[in-house]
Amino acid sequence: MCYESDAVPPVYGAAVTPVPEAGPLVLTAGDGTRFAAFAARPERASGAAVVVLPDNNGLSPFYEALTVRLAEQGHPALALDWFGRTAGPDLRDRGAEFTEPGNLLAHLMKLTPAGLDADITAATAELRADGGASGRPVIALGFCFGGRQAFRAAAERFALAGVIGFYGYPDAINGSPGPTQLAGDLTAPLLALWGGADEAVPPAAVAEFEQALDAAGCRYRSVTYPGAPHGFFEQGSAETAEACADSWHRVLAFLAEHGARR
Repeated sequence: MCYESDAVPPVYGAAVTPVPEAGPLVLTAGDGTRFAAFAARPERASGAAVVVLPDNNGLSPFYEALTVRLAEQGHPALALDWFGRTAGPDLRDRGAEFTEPGNLLAHLMKLTPAGLDADITAATAELRADGGASGRPVIALGFCFGGRQAFRAAAERFALAGVIGFYGYPDAINGSPGPTQLAGDLTAPLLALWGGADEAVPPAAVAEFEQALDAAGCRYRSVTYPGAPHGFFEQGSAETAEACADSWHRVLAFLAEHGARR
């Protein structure tokens, strides 16, 4: 996973609007699976809605806080959990042992592309139906495992206005095609953000992804921060403060560029 239990997302300047509503909810996917989510609604929505796709730890306090950070900048936001099919929709039932490497791996191995797609689709539908986000374009923002899923969600079937992925591994895993192999299906604009010192996503994998996107004629921007590690988007590190500030700026600029009402 990218973030420890006490990790906090960085703040982008002053809030432009209050966030009167922020809290948990349970969504239902098309196959009937109930899964946990967390939504934050700005008092004055002024931009695209954002579906937040967490790392392989699922819905954690980091991503709940990130929805509030986004809402403070005018973006209705909803973060989802990946493990409704294997661990149920109630995060309180899981206990600390859920995130132990062996247990978490067992849950991850049961995830399927069809299930992931169903959950992302249900989350975006909730955003589109919500009164505070109704009629607004939806953009996916993912991290690590969620960054990989965000890249996949650039496919036309998700009908997203754009996708943003932080350090999402793009190549095939255990024979399962990744965003690099799926580049020909990716139609939504894409922003990819990488750490130059990220041992989990080597430069060669980034380069191959960029080459695949170029070959497929995809619309994308890819930015690598020299010396930044995996999970650099986190409050409290002086070494990554510049990368955090610049990536926040790029995220909000991307939301503004691709978030105009259609």
